[in-house]
Amino acid sequence: MSTSAVRRGRPPKGESRLSREAIVRATLRVIAADGVAAVSMRAVGRVLGADAKSLYNHVDGKEGLLDAVAEHLLGAMALPEPTGDPRADLRAIAHAFREQALAHPGAASLVLTRQLASFEALAPVEAVLAVLRDAGCPAGESVHLLRTLLATLIGTLLREVDAGPTYGTTDVAALARRRSVLAGSGLPAVSRAAAQLARFDADTEFEFTVELALDALVARLGDRR
Repeated sequence: MSTSAVRRGRPPKGESRLSREAIVRATLRVIAADGVAAVSMRAVGRVLGADAKSLYNHVDGKEGLLDAVAEHLLGAMALPEPTGDPRADLRAIAHAFREQALAHPGAASLVLTRQLASFEALAPVEAVLAVLRDAGCPAGESVHLLRTLLATLIGTLLREVDAGPTYGTTDVAALARRRSVLAGSGLPAVSRAAAQLARFDADTEFEFTVELALDALVARLGDRR
């Protein structure tokens, strides 16, 4: 066999090292640089130095790329060991969920909004349902409580990573300007709360939201008991 024939039989440059894991890493690089909207088979192929068509052997188009990233991030979530205390266990799961969602801020919306049916994606769901089951909650009500808790977490985390509050806790000049605008809004309740509205502390907001949700959830479990 001639050398030229051997070369013609080799995969193009970059394709011999393609794998689902490599594709996920490349997709995360695209997201980190240009956001989720920039993800495409061609963009990921460029990062890998491979023909975009070769990616179809591992993922099913752009939606497959996004699902693969979400599964990868959810699969890396460090779920806590249950303690038997529903409030403590659900709090720990909520914080683990936040930690993983923020591990790649640009990709956080995928973790928070993609509906997946893989083992990795369902592991956090299983963890919450197991806590509720062990607390004596029937399956139907457990699903309602799960969805309520998830909606609460997703809402507050999307605000944290997507809405990107313009004013945080370190830009003193921006805080002062925002506070002044709110105080002069002509709306009495807004004016009174101007100092608090101008300031956004992500950790404090998340803690407050989670504890408020757990107050309601634990009270519901207590009523059932």
